[in-house]
Amino acid sequence: MPFIDPEAGHLTVLNLFKTDSRPRVDTLVTEMKKIVDTAAFPGWISSTVHRGEHTPGTANFIQWRGMQDLETRYNDTEFKHHTVPVFREITTFVRLMQTEVELSHRHPGQGAVTTVSPDRDDYTVIEILNVDPADQKDVVKTLGGAHSWLVDVPGYRSRSVLRGIRSRNLEGGAGTLATVGTDNDFVVVYSQWDSKEAYDAHRTLDRAVWMPAREGFQDALDALTRDVDWNGYRAVHTRSADQPVAA
Repeated sequence: MPFIDPEAGHLTVLNLFKTDSRPRVDTLVTEMKKIVDTAAFPGWISSTVHRGEHTPGTANFIQWRGMQDLETRYNDTEFKHHTVPVFREITTFVRLMQTEVELSHRHPGQGAVTTVSPDRDDYTVIEILNVDPADQKDVVKTLGGAHSWLVDVPGYRSRSVLRGIRSRNLEGGAGTLATVGTDNDFVVVYSQWDSKEAYDAHRTLDRAVWMPAREGFQDALDALTRDVDWNGYRAVHTRSADQPVAA
């Protein structure tokens, strides 16, 4: 079962896929499950497929031993000539993001580690904060400061902050990847909530009723962030390297 732990030293890859209809989300989930169930790549640790709830799409939360293992996968013939064409056909947007976990925080009732699993009933939110590379460290620090008051937000379970290393898409031609923007120009926030309603209430709460520390946090984050792309998800499938390959 995958865990989010800054001390583990994993390369964490978040692959986001968007599409234009709910039926195509079913196709996306099916294709991603096929890859996860047969994965036997050197250095691959785990993959967890998430189904988009707010807008049509999916996310794959993948842990790797390191950068070289991921690059070997990207240069693989099967990836270039089968995986990429399949996802190009059924998506309207693909972003492959390499990150490192900087912070992971939980409500005291959630135990000692952040678990990523379809066996849980989390409403998961993945936010992509696009930032100037020079501001990335300040964004991470600012996000970490929110942990002092998040425990008091109804429905909060956990939040992990991941520092962006490189972002790619599939716009570079058949079987190739193109770098998006500048390295280190994004931060990912992966959070877990009791429900969509709990997250929506937290997100839309009028600033006039926020505690002073929380209002100052949002002002600082807004000043450091160019834009935010987010979606709500449910984890629907997972597998780790210590589990057998599907027959």
